Amino acid sequence: MNAIFKGLRPLDYALAALATAAGVLMMYLDITARAHGLPHPQSTTTAAMLPVFLAVTVPVLWRRRNILAVTGITAVAAAVHVALFGWNTRCGVVIPLSFALCYAVARFAVGWRRHLLALALILVLLVVTLARDASISTMTGALPIAIPGCALFYGTGRLVQARVNRKQPAAVAAAAVSAGTSA
Repeated sequence: MNAIFKGLRPLDYALAALATAAGVLMMYLDITARAHGLPHPQSTTTAAMLPVFLAVTVPVLWRRRNILAVTGITAVAAAVHVALFGWNTRCGVVIPLSFALCYAVARFAVGWRRHLLALALILVLLVVTLARDASISTMTGALPIAIPGCALFYGTGRLVQARVNRKQPAAVAAAAVSAGTSA
């Protein structure tokens, strides 16, 4: 059991806890919804929505290990949630989660093919989720917010990764000098 949590950092736990808490709150609000002011009426208010939605938010915990698997699991889980429960509000959790995933792709994916595949999976996550979101009138109303946001977070992640890559050779040399060896 400890092996699946090996190598996780406090920020990983915080991000997963925040996304999961937001998801639980969103699903609770969907389950207890009584308002009819949404652009699309909700398909269901079953309590089964909540545990299924956890499969959308919890995988972000392992973003450092395998961001490609995390984005794939998240996209598939969102598609399953949409297929099972139809029109419900998910955008308030999925859009910020997609921002976090875009940042993580920039930081932790290795190779441009993995970057492109992970970003494509995030786009699928957004399209699938926003296509049946009860709180927005059309998917094209939310994508102009989500896509630039993802680009901004991806760019920030690339800048951070470039800075980390520049510091790593210096840190290795400094460690070698302090150990009494030459690099």
